[in-house]
Amino acid sequence: MIVVRDLGISYGGKSALRDASFDIYRHEIFGIIGPANSGKTSFLRALNRMDDFTTGMEVRGSIHINGKDVNDWRNLYALRSRIGVVFPLPVGLPLSVYDNVAFSPRLRGIRGKAELDDVVERCLTRAALWDEVKDRLDSLGSLLSGGQQQRLTIARALSQEPELLLLDEFSIAVDPVTTMRIEDVLKDLRSELTIVLVTNLVQQARRLADRTAFFLMGEVVEIGATEDLFEGSVKDERTTGYIEGRYG
Repeated sequence: MIVVRDLGISYGGKSALRDASFDIYRHEIFGIIGPANSGKTSFLRALNRMDDFTTGMEVRGSIHINGKDVNDWRNLYALRSRIGVVFPLPVGLPLSVYDNVAFSPRLRGIRGKAELDDVVERCLTRAALWDEVKDRLDSLGSLLSGGQQQRLTIARALSQEPELLLLDEFSIAVDPVTTMRIEDVLKDLRSELTIVLVTNLVQQARRLADRTAFFLMGEVVEIGATEDLFEGSVKDERTTGYIEGRYG
């Protein structure tokens, strides 16, 4: 589904990621681990061109999603509507719970209340939030707990009907119980879409990812089946060192 070839990303002449070439398969959870400043988030942002207007940013090489180079999209909204994004901290709209989820469907032209009601319930259910908020859909999303707001962010991302879901340290501000609930949601979503998961929690990658990539100082050191990496079947000792917590 995603083909990355000779990808290089730099900001103001300083390299963030260099010479990256790999594939991400359809309907897999692809984990990316590595210390800070290794290029993980830069790669995510390149997937839907979030840094297009960042001064001094340069992207070389190519990223193809379903056969089309992301740089060939003239309509950025059309590209980004295919890609849901969940950031480290919940990013809610200053709207009700209902309107947070209904926002994207309305942009796509859905206006009927019955159809919107169905979309909102379906997305909140998929994000494991419906039972907790179904009686307060008119309340501001910002009044929810931190964990609930993060699941609301996931529900809003799903309302776009994306082909690809990007998660950047989604659990950094979420309690362990909520983290496990979201992880269960992601496992279920694997059958519907492709997920790219950036995490500093190596055990989270082990629990969730089908394959895992190890990024280090802008280099893609190694990619392999997650269990193989964690069971010691690695090609580079730097991977073992990071997984075992010797640095990073």
